[in-house]
Amino acid sequence: MTPAPLAARLSIPSGPLFFPVTAFGPDGSVDLDVYRRHVRQGVDAGAAAVFACCGTGEFHALTPEEFRDCVAAAVEAIEGRVPVVAGAGYGTALAAHFAHLAQAAGADGLLAMPPYLVVAAQEGLIRHFTALADATPLDVVVYQRDNAVLTPDTVVELARHPRIIGFKDGLGDLDLMQRTVSAVRAAGLEDVLYFNGLPTAELTSLAYRGIGVLLYSSAVFAFAPEIALAFHRALNTGDDATANRLLDGFYRPLVELRARGKGYAVSLVKAGVRLRGLDVGEVRPPLHEPPADHVEQLARLVEHGRGLIAGADATAAAGAAR
Repeated sequence: MTPAPLAARLSIPSGPLFFPVTAFGPDGSVDLDVYRRHVRQGVDAGAAAVFACCGTGEFHALTPEEFRDCVAAAVEAIEGRVPVVAGAGYGTALAAHFAHLAQAAGADGLLAMPPYLVVAAQEGLIRHFTALADATPLDVVVYQRDNAVLTPDTVVELARHPRIIGFKDGLGDLDLMQRTVSAVRAAGLEDVLYFNGLPTAELTSLAYRGIGVLLYSSAVFAFAPEIALAFHRALNTGDDATANRLLDGFYRPLVELRARGKGYAVSLVKAGVRLRGLDVGEVRPPLHEPPADHVEQLARLVEHGRGLIAGADATAAAGAAR
């Protein structure tokens, strides 16, 4: 049976979008066996899609060959149960090369990262993302952040491309995001997918929900899937009491801890995966490992988050028994 188009498979997710870390062995090389296990565990836990070799997966630190092998390993581990979206970035030529590698490895789509280093005008960004979308038959989600901030008109033009299906916001400007959603809708492009791509996206998910953005990337799912699933369920069922309990008791403190170190959006997540019992190794330079006291704080925070879930479940069970 031919899988449904990627946009349809992503539009109403049954669970969080999973951004796995990339596993490295003691010698620093990619450990594909551990990586497969990590990806498989995430899908078994309820992930709706796997975004392989993206920001949390240290795309910036992978050689093209390592990238290809990791994407292929993710596809192999998942066995078609959910879509696999692979990162593609750097300059236009290299981004297209990564796109071809992802296609050959069996990926279902691409997350188009910002171009490397340069700050381009809107015309140049349109040329870049269009060339990437033209490079393969894979559907593309464009990722806005840092040096690739798009105007609403630019997003409208990109959304007219038949293979650009979505727009991921890593900037966090809700005024700009609302204007973008409105401009795309006014242009009659109703099928565009929007993603909240901020680090620890759950913290802002209630605000993004207000402008119709329900899809988000969950780094927490990589190391505390039960907490991420509880929040995802609360967000999508309108259980704002549970969502706010988790925001106040887990996600806000997590973001405050994450802000204590450069690169913690990746290295702290990887430390969390190791705390869960899977040795995915350390981050590669130029990122660095968090100190022991920060890892201990993370461990306590995860335990507290689990306690919040248990308390909510007990309250719900008591209410159902009345």
